[in-house]
Amino acid sequence: MINQQTKRIKSIDLARGIGVFFIPMAHTLLIYGTPYLQEESLFGIIVHFFGKWAGIFIIAMGFSYILSKRNTVITSLKRGVLLLFAGYFMNFLKFVIPTLMGILPESFFNAYGWNSPINFNQMLYMTLTGDILQFAGMCLLFMGIIHKYAQQHKYLVLIIAAIILVSTEFIRGVHLGVPGVDYVLDLLWGKDWNVYFPVFPWFVFVLVGMFFGYVFKENNRNIEKTYQGMLYYGIITLIIGCLLCFYDYEFHMKDYFHTGIGGVLYLLGFNLLFFYSAQKVMHKIEHYKITQIFLYCSNKITSLYVVQWVLISWGMAFFGYHDKSGTSIAFLMVLFTLLTFIVQITLDKMQSYKTRYYLSQQDIS
Repeated sequence: MINQQTKRIKSIDLARGIGVFFIPMAHTLLIYGTPYLQEESLFGIIVHFFGKWAGIFIIAMGFSYILSKRNTVITSLKRGVLLLFAGYFMNFLKFVIPTLMGILPESFFNAYGWNSPINFNQMLYMTLTGDILQFAGMCLLFMGIIHKYAQQHKYLVLIIAAIILVSTEFIRGVHLGVPGVDYVLDLLWGKDWNVYFPVFPWFVFVLVGMFFGYVFKENNRNIEKTYQGMLYYGIITLIIGCLLCFYDYEFHMKDYFHTGIGGVLYLLGFNLLFFYSAQKVMHKIEHYKITQIFLYCSNKITSLYVVQWVLISWGMAFFGYHDKSGTSIAFLMVLFTLLTFIVQITLDKMQSYKTRYYLSQQDIS
């Protein structure tokens, strides 16, 4: 279903918005939950299942990029730099400022193998941690160039995706021994925890999203045909991914952020099927209040992501680190979800007020 006024595809926004809605809960568990609660309890498994939907955002990013008017090489470079800046600024807000204020618990630094007071290099390490905003910024640096040559040859993006998927296993973690250069290489194909979303292999999801964006445009914006393609590709990749993970789980799944070939295919298939499912239910739930909340989440994805991380990180000053379970963690998950929306809505109102004030001043002048 397409909103003719905004040209947005509501089912894409629905799928993305559902994932955004659960992000504060997943990150609350990540920061405050005990290791047992996170890794062994049924509760932790369920929350991680709903919280690990990065593929949804990344596929939607590629899809939306093809429909955007801002998909030239130059605009992509500019947007990429802005997202990189936003990612590092978020790290500064959520790590460095509370560190300088002395409000983060010692257990948090101990998890890095450090003791407080930490030094400049350690604060720099936290600031430079690669998250999904850095990943998106790096991807945009390449997407404009790829789109320039692939828009008339949509299967080219799938060929590039296949090359990335296979080649990652040969270049993952490769360094040249030059500190600044090695950091950029970590952003591209790192295997350690200084980068959570390396471009290789996660760029595969972007390219698949771009492919279906081309399919959508070629079919005269027929979303039903596009989702049929997602269904077929999703089933195929999900089956192949599951078989590979069953054959050698350690090699193909590794960990969620640095997954192998089978893990990528499994997650890709799962996410494509979720998009297909979102389309099927969209017309049934479109007028429900919760649907409007999900669509709002999709529209505010970057801002909500930054807000929830800053709130959760600063919350360690009051609630500790990795020591909550049971009703305590459930309470915190609800609390940080509510706080995230309260802050975001407040920011929206402030922006609206500034816009109205600016327009009124223009009228006066």
